[in-house]
Amino acid sequence: MKIALIGYGKMGKAIESIALNKGHEIVLKIDIQNNQDFTEAALQKADVAIEFTGPHSAYENVKKCIAWGVPVVSGSTGWLDKWNEVKDLCDEKNGTLIYSSNYSIGVNLFFELNKQLAQLMQPYNSYDVSMTEVHHTEKKDAPSGTAISLAEQILTHLGRKNKWVNGASANWNAYGQIQLGSG
Repeated sequence: MKIALIGYGKMGKAIESIALNKGHEIVLKIDIQNNQDFTEAALQKADVAIEFTGPHSAYENVKKCIAWGVPVVSGSTGWLDKWNEVKDLCDEKNGTLIYSSNYSIGVNLFFELNKQLAQLMQPYNSYDVSMTEVHHTEKKDAPSGTAISLAEQILTHLGRKNKWVNGASANWNAYGQIQLGSG
């Protein structure tokens, strides 16, 4: 398979290593230094684009892939306020997008447990829920997409909660908190 890597940070490099070990070919690598190389002609050489950038560019990157007819897998977070626009573009262009805030099998199992726990807590008003997230010092998004997914799942399955608020500390890169509220 011919792969375009849109975002060549830690995840892009890890994906490259795995892909090459499995016999795939990397035909395009885009990062902040060579964004001008992200053209339709260059992308057309790929069977799929794998996009791991950040909220500042993910939406435009995904849009380009869909508009230019290349299926895209995205793990970038912080841009989902534009989700409906991307969905409409996918429908219009018969495009393909696979998105997750986290592709780890363990985290996706945790997502399912989180939903079940929120449902189990529903009848017990005397119990409350809060979230604290701890990350490595190079974490760029705050809160992480994983934390946002967990908070959204709780809101969906625990009726007495209707919003989440980023209660990040001054140094989010090491510690942060999402507060779930009912008012």
